[in-house]
Amino acid sequence: MNKKSIRVDIACRALRQAIIEQALPPGTKLPEDELGARFCMSRTLVRAALAHLQAEGLVDAPPRRTAITAKPTLDEAKEVFEVRRTLERQVVGLVVERWRPEFGAELEGHVREEAAARQAGDSRVSIRLAGEFHTRLGEMSGNRLLRRYLGEVVSRCSLILALYGRPHSADCAISEHREIVAALRGRNADAAVAVMDRHLGAVERRALLDQGRDSHFDLGTVLSRYATAADNGNPSKIARLPKRKLRAAK
Repeated sequence: MNKKSIRVDIACRALRQAIIEQALPPGTKLPEDELGARFCMSRTLVRAALAHLQAEGLVDAPPRRTAITAKPTLDEAKEVFEVRRTLERQVVGLVVERWRPEFGAELEGHVREEAAARQAGDSRVSIRLAGEFHTRLGEMSGNRLLRRYLGEVVSRCSLILALYGRPHSADCAISEHREIVAALRGRNADAAVAVMDRHLGAVERRALLDQGRDSHFDLGTVLSRYATAADNGNPSKIARLPKRKLRAAK
């Protein structure tokens, strides 16, 4: 991967993280000049990054107009959850089939991280970790396409929660995730799918309340925080990024 590709990848990861953590609410304008300045990128590279995020459903970037973080309708949001339920059922079945003892230890460790974030009162990290629990299951399924599609759908659900949902309930997510781990350990696919369905039903009810929320924030401050974390490879903010600082790609 050349420097330009790496720079685009870093911008994508940083913006994706900011959207998932609800630091950039749905409908936020993403001016190319400001993104270029914050991520040390040309307009061409900014457009490439926005195109990647648009393909994931996180950004709307119409031609000759300023891109914005996606703002799905309620009908679109319901469709996303329909797809997510189908994908997660398949994931659970494959994880049960390929279950290894280390999966349980990894998932339990992740749930402990969620609990620590809740105790620290860090709602943004708590939101991110709640989604990552499911993407970890996708990785354990052993199916790369399924993992990719699930990751995109989980990200879209985080955006939907930011637009329509009530404030994130970490306690609910943690207890529900513990139930899922216990069901997977039992190696009973039907029981594990039933637990997952109940969990996703609860997530959907929390998400689709038809009450958008206004958020006041400074775009430059948010972009600076996530761009700096990306360049420094800060794992608490941006997951799996290169750990060396890169010079600007022209």
